[in-house]
Amino acid sequence: MEKLYPDLSGNATGVSSAAIPGTRRKFAWLTLMGSLLFILLVLDIALGSVRIPVADVVRILIGSDNGTDHLAWYKIIHSLRIPKAFTAVLAGAALSVSGLQMQTLFRNPLAGPSALGITSGASLGVAVLMLGSGSMASVYAIRQLGIGGSWLIVLASFGGSALVMAFVTSIAWRVRDNVVLLIVGLLLSNLILALVSIWQYFSEPEQIQDFLLWTFGSLSGVSRQQLPILVVVVLAGLAVTFLSSKHLNLLLLGEHYAASMGLSIQQTKLRVIGSTSLLAGAVTGFCGPIGFVGIAVPHLCRALLNTSDHRFLIPACCLVGANSMLACDIVAQLPGYHTTLPINAVTAALGCPVVIAVVLRRRHVNNPGV
Repeated sequence: MEKLYPDLSGNATGVSSAAIPGTRRKFAWLTLMGSLLFILLVLDIALGSVRIPVADVVRILIGSDNGTDHLAWYKIIHSLRIPKAFTAVLAGAALSVSGLQMQTLFRNPLAGPSALGITSGASLGVAVLMLGSGSMASVYAIRQLGIGGSWLIVLASFGGSALVMAFVTSIAWRVRDNVVLLIVGLLLSNLILALVSIWQYFSEPEQIQDFLLWTFGSLSGVSRQQLPILVVVVLAGLAVTFLSSKHLNLLLLGEHYAASMGLSIQQTKLRVIGSTSLLAGAVTGFCGPIGFVGIAVPHLCRALLNTSDHRFLIPACCLVGANSMLACDIVAQLPGYHTTLPINAVTAALGCPVVIAVVLRRRHVNNPGV
């Protein structure tokens, strides 16, 4: 039995309940992506405003240089670059898997982590903290904690996304139509953004500046002390997704067929919403809102593997998402310059042409006359 799932180009790829052809090809792509991940990880750690030779970076990473020869380089790598690089890996994997789940749940190729208002809820929590602080002394105290690295900002983001998740979950219990749930999530997201915009209009310039800096997104705000928390949360969300791969495959066959196979639609829906909220909420809380990755990467993985089987797509999204974020971070650092571009701008600028090229290539292959 085969079920077609539309990708961004309007074409379809198949999921077969029989033995999947091309398994070796899929594992070859996964191996290639894993090797590329290691290369990009080392490059991301090696490149930056301070030039450090790759050979010395490797020696520091493997422990043969404990900082006695190059103390400054050792501190830069271990205190700044390693946490930022691993944050990029975690953020890319989490957002990509979140987007994959949303596209499967809603059967919509344009669905992403923000489809249920999770990202907007996180923005609302941060807006309450930054724009609602009231006095200039409070604004200064928040700024001293560091944009993106403040525990107050992280907790506010988690709180906002958790409230939205609770609201959407309560609706999911009552509404069985995924289209209606998607519309409610989009409307809720627009409502929250409207409230935040009105709040910004009546806020002080210093408050608006801090909030805008947070909305640009940043991978460098996660400290070595915060990184283990992000690792645990993201791995927990990914573990839930991996365990749900067969359920996600059944959802591609249609809810009625999945229910006839014994799948609990409501429990699966809540599990998907919960894991997506955990992944997207954690990344948004620690790194700010990062767009485009969650929508684009699942389509790239379907194009590379030519399948919609989540047993392959989930690890592929983890690897391709991590590679994409590392590549964007390398570009954002502007090696040799003391300037860092907003990560949101880089993900959109680099990702849009790639997805357009994939869409046009697949349309040309499937429709030679176009």
